[in-house]
Amino acid sequence: MLDLAQQIQQLLVPRFQEQDLDPTLAEVRRCDRPDLGDFQCNGAMAGAKQRKENPRALAEKLMPASELFASTSIAGPGFLNFVLSNEALSRRAQAIAGDPRSGVAVSAERKKILIDFSGPNVAKPMHVGHLRATIIGDSLQRIARFLGHQVTSDAHFGDWGLQIGLLITAVQDEQPDLPYFRPDYAPENNLPESPVTMEDLDRMYPAASARMKEDEAYRDRARKATAELQKGRPGYLALHRHFWTVSQVALNREFEALDIHFDLWKGESDVNYLIEGVVEECRRKGVSVPSQGAEVIEVARESDAKSVPPLILVSSEGSAMYGTTDLATIVERCKEVDPDLLWYVVDQRQALHFVQVFRAADRAGYCPENRLEHLGFGTMNGPDKKPFKTRAGDVIKLHDLIQTCRGKALQKMDEAGLAGDLSPAEKERTALAIGVAALKFADLCNYRMTDYVFDFDRFTSFEGKTGAYLQFQAVRVKSLMRNATPQDLEGQIVVEHGAERQVVLALDAFSGALRLAFERRAPHFVAEHVYTLAQAFSSLWTTLPLLKEADPAKRASRLQLSRAVLAQLEIGLRLLGISVPERM
Repeated sequence: MLDLAQQIQQLLVPRFQEQDLDPTLAEVRRCDRPDLGDFQCNGAMAGAKQRKENPRALAEKLMPASELFASTSIAGPGFLNFVLSNEALSRRAQAIAGDPRSGVAVSAERKKILIDFSGPNVAKPMHVGHLRATIIGDSLQRIARFLGHQVTSDAHFGDWGLQIGLLITAVQDEQPDLPYFRPDYAPENNLPESPVTMEDLDRMYPAASARMKEDEAYRDRARKATAELQKGRPGYLALHRHFWTVSQVALNREFEALDIHFDLWKGESDVNYLIEGVVEECRRKGVSVPSQGAEVIEVARESDAKSVPPLILVSSEGSAMYGTTDLATIVERCKEVDPDLLWYVVDQRQALHFVQVFRAADRAGYCPENRLEHLGFGTMNGPDKKPFKTRAGDVIKLHDLIQTCRGKALQKMDEAGLAGDLSPAEKERTALAIGVAALKFADLCNYRMTDYVFDFDRFTSFEGKTGAYLQFQAVRVKSLMRNATPQDLEGQIVVEHGAERQVVLALDAFSGALRLAFERRAPHFVAEHVYTLAQAFSSLWTTLPLLKEADPAKRASRLQLSRAVLAQLEIGLRLLGISVPERM
């Protein structure tokens, strides 16, 4: 199913080819000047430059004739402008309304994609710093799947390294008699329940981390515990598994509230068995070289604008580093999943690290660099335009942020006089849905690389560019459909009014928005689309009678158009990870 821009482009391509011009110049897009047309093509200027010809004269040769158009015009130095006929818009609207995919075709070239996102840490509650990676990554996996790609998502937990050694040391100081610290520990000594809770771990880690900075002997104990863990000391591995279990319970609570799901719950520890082989292979291939007592992989290139340090494979103390773990993870992913693309949704501040890892993976022959992509993002800031924190200066835990948004949503619902007829349980579910929508849309309506300011009051508002506004518009159509009879919906969509035209043009743009979101790995194109669609419907609602239209044919046409809006809004919002309540 081609969208309107693609249909016009199909008419233009032969015209460009007849003039011996590159057919890619026939690209069609929405018109910058809606007063001049619905769509435009700017290729005549570039073609005229190549041929050293007058662009307007060339534009006249390129202009196609078709029943798609109510009128065409050439503006300025050679802009081809097209105004669609009402009949063409009616056909397109009917096609979208009858399509369960709302006018979006499955990608012709389907990829196998592994997407690494969220990156929570074992033994640490998720905080606001994890939010963007989680929301952006989830939306990208939803978009890719909807377009027909085979997606495997991995939360990729931080569960290895010195942080675990610190916790083992802290637990040993508080509970020295636990069986896990005995030299003769055996699996049958394992306790049925964890000796620590998530609250214990959350308390212990900051204290242990602070102590390590001042107490050299304590730091050495933590490093020794880390080394023994990584060498496979049974008691420490069993304690590590307890850390994992209690962490996963807390993480599931946050992921459930956000409606986030993963195919894999892998951690850094899952590739520990590969580390030794990766190091040996890099040595054997001559990829790694000695450097000041360490082993490194040189990844700098002459074309680099900035210095790119080597990747440290083995430290001077003989320990494998984070980069080594990431290399081993690539090895495992290529072996188990064999993806065409590996996407890493990680803070942009880690960009240099991924340059090093990707180049090292390419040099070692583990994965071509062009299959590896770091999808960085900016920061979520508070009103002071600094990374979001509590008034006390602490990093906000994700659970607290979600609950604050839920509470704000309840307050806004009461202020707006909404949900008065909902049961207490349904009101709570609706408030959570609105609160999560506020969080997600506030993030996803921005290009992922930009920083943005989060404002509780603004983003839980039912007016403006917010998730709550989009949910409200969708719920408005649901109410309209509940009050319509089957007879109200009998008939065809016939576009006559300007408000109807704008709705159809907005519906038509969905497939293009999804293509851009996938190609540029940027969900904000979908967020922008659903907002534009909601605005177009709001204008239709206020301009024309819908259910109260006296003419049965017009009433059926407008209600079918409204139902098509609802279907597309629900799909688009679902791709952003936002649900639509039945009532508000």
